[in-house]
Amino acid sequence: MYRYDAVDRLIVEERVAQYRDQTRRYLAGELDEDAFKPLRLQNGLYIQRYAPMLRVAIPYGVLSSTQLRKLAEIARKFDRGYGHFTTRQNIQYNWVKVEEVPDILAELATVSMHAIQTSGSCVRNVTTDAFAGVAQDEIVDPRPYCELMRQWSTLHPEFAHLPRKFKVAFNGAKEDRAATPVHDLSFDLYRDEAGEVRLIVKVGGGQGRTPRIASIIKRDLHWSEMLTYTEAVLRAYNRLGRRDNIFKARIKIQVQELGAEAFAAEVESDWAHLRNGPNTLTPDALERVAKFFVDPPLETWSEPAPKTLPIDANFRAWKRRNITGHRHADYAAITISLKREGIAPGDATSDEMDFIADLADRYSFSEIRVSYHQNLILPHVPRAKLHELFMELDSRGLARANIDLASDIICCPGGDFCSLANAKSIPLSAAIAAALAPIEEELGEIAINVSGCINACAHHHVGHIGVLGVEKAGEDWYQVLIGGRPDGVGRLGVLTGKAVRQEEVPGVIERLARHYLAIRGERESFIAAVERVGAESFKAVLASEETAAA
Repeated sequence: MYRYDAVDRLIVEERVAQYRDQTRRYLAGELDEDAFKPLRLQNGLYIQRYAPMLRVAIPYGVLSSTQLRKLAEIARKFDRGYGHFTTRQNIQYNWVKVEEVPDILAELATVSMHAIQTSGSCVRNVTTDAFAGVAQDEIVDPRPYCELMRQWSTLHPEFAHLPRKFKVAFNGAKEDRAATPVHDLSFDLYRDEAGEVRLIVKVGGGQGRTPRIASIIKRDLHWSEMLTYTEAVLRAYNRLGRRDNIFKARIKIQVQELGAEAFAAEVESDWAHLRNGPNTLTPDALERVAKFFVDPPLETWSEPAPKTLPIDANFRAWKRRNITGHRHADYAAITISLKREGIAPGDATSDEMDFIADLADRYSFSEIRVSYHQNLILPHVPRAKLHELFMELDSRGLARANIDLASDIICCPGGDFCSLANAKSIPLSAAIAAALAPIEEELGEIAINVSGCINACAHHHVGHIGVLGVEKAGEDWYQVLIGGRPDGVGRLGVLTGKAVRQEEVPGVIERLARHYLAIRGERESFIAAVERVGAESFKAVLASEETAAA
């Protein structure tokens, strides 16, 4: 993983000192709320429903065990003993105090972490596949390119006050595990016939009030022009983006209104002045960063013969669900589910974070990843030690074998914490998981996403089943969508009908699930069945039951 150099550390430390003084002036009454708001947002501090929330960046989802222990320490010392991992590979603390945030940022700086640009109208945390550098289907390791983007975009003066927030993602594998279709700017990396890395550039993806799948505006871009072309995109957005209406300020609106081809022409016009300029990447620049992303010293192991392992159904289920193949045959990537009964999806306690950091030291070369699905991953585990690791996880209630199943729900903090939420999402997610528990294994892989409001922090638009919280007369109501996909196919879900009350949602989703079981073909996944028969087939089931009930 990348190691901060003296320049990186100086930037972060100076930022901490700057924000400490800004906070002092705010608390002393020298800065009013309007003046302080953009300053705190640029440092990841929100004011939520019950308390301030601090969002900390985990660039491209990579953590060291030392960093995870620091996150645990911060949760224990400055919060209520836990943190919440998000779909954009950040961690959020929901109960911090405004006056203590500078101290938290100072603690983060000691382990090369920060909260810079995790909020505000700027380039946000750069994300990618949690299995980058490990996945068997990887074409190009995207992490060095993510790091180059992070370095270039952090505190970039020209793009510190964009019309709206701007999210960037990279994918370097055959299977898109980074949700690139719903990002403002995203890159698919591949190799041409000569072996040179090239990029497919997509812009204008996003969710919220006007969900949109990103459009391809450039193919065959050479990797050396990644930053110059990104600069052209941002300049076009800065110039054309709406600043008079916050609901029409995202780049997706400009792409939609102009059309992808016309927007691409605007970008090309700006790029003509930037191409081959000072921000053109050189082999030396790439090598400087790439040297930090090399395989740890992997060894050749002999996995114990199956007869030497205990006959343990739970272990077999965990091995089937939570293990991902590694490029090295003797290793595997292990996903630790943060979707447990009675615990908010994506939450981990300080003790759990410390425990997982210890496991990373002993089993995975001190490295942890944060996934799009709000789980944690140990990327380099010897297959010979899988049962040993399972037993340790199981002893702490962290061996739930539910990855990609119905209970592996993506969920935002919702009305329990967020001041923007229209409805609660955490208790509803638990109720959905409970309703589907009897058929979870039979149901197989399915992505259920629950958002508490239209801002779509849980990406409900691209869930195989998506749930959106709305408010009616002070009550929590929900819309249910079907057929979304966040992968390379990229598809937005469609509404299944009118909004329903909270207590009705689990039953609605169970009926959708059972309809799938009734019509599925051999080895046909839920989303494949939806795409084969169409969403109308599922909607008709709900409509007929409503008619019968009436």
